[in-house]
Amino acid sequence: MHRALLCVVLAACTADVDVIVTEPQGGPDKTAMALSTNEHTAFTYFVNKGLTPIQAAGIVGNLMQESSVVPTSVEYGGGPGRGIAQWSVGGRWDTSRGDNMTSFASQNGVSRTSLTAQLDFIWFELNNVPAYGLARLEGATTVSAAVAAFQNDFELCGACASSKRVQYANQVLAAWGSSSTSAPPPSTDTTCYSATLGRDMPENACVQSAADDNWYQCSSGSWVDRYSDPNACNGEYPL
Repeated sequence: MHRALLCVVLAACTADVDVIVTEPQGGPDKTAMALSTNEHTAFTYFVNKGLTPIQAAGIVGNLMQESSVVPTSVEYGGGPGRGIAQWSVGGRWDTSRGDNMTSFASQNGVSRTSLTAQLDFIWFELNNVPAYGLARLEGATTVSAAVAAFQNDFELCGACASSKRVQYANQVLAAWGSSSTSAPPPSTDTTCYSATLGRDMPENACVQSAADDNWYQCSSGSWVDRYSDPNACNGEYPL
């Protein structure tokens, strides 16, 4: 939840293993790029649960600031935050009695790094822990009120960057508020942004990440493990 500018490392996750995906606070600047499929999925999920588009957008705006809605996100510098809501290791991620993501996933036979599982866990927490603010969220009729309800009662953040959360929520509402069931158009962008190099990299570029010294390859717009992609690197960029 407390992050400065840092490297983005995206990796495929096929098992219940924490893959390090560190994000700058709030992820990429959403004013300059299309909203993601994960953000649309999250918005639609909460609308389908009965929240208004404004209330659902308030949640998603928070999640965008916390993790860019990437379920494998790990707080920068090895901090405790994990997943789309940045639940804390030693707390709601894996320890809190009756209220932790790891136990919830195990009981339901799913991976704790699944987007659907994490959305389900948010809904579980909202409905089972009154202090997390579902009643206040359901009473929100403006974007700023919905953002504040989830930010203050559920996220319990320190340096919250509230204005960014409201900005993201407004973008979500503008994109899907009138039709929560229409999926966003598929992205045609196959470049990957490397914070290690400070620029977008083309398809099949291979970069050694400053975050963990491992090699990653740009594949269809996402960073994958260098050795999981059969295509040859079109350029290698060591530290």
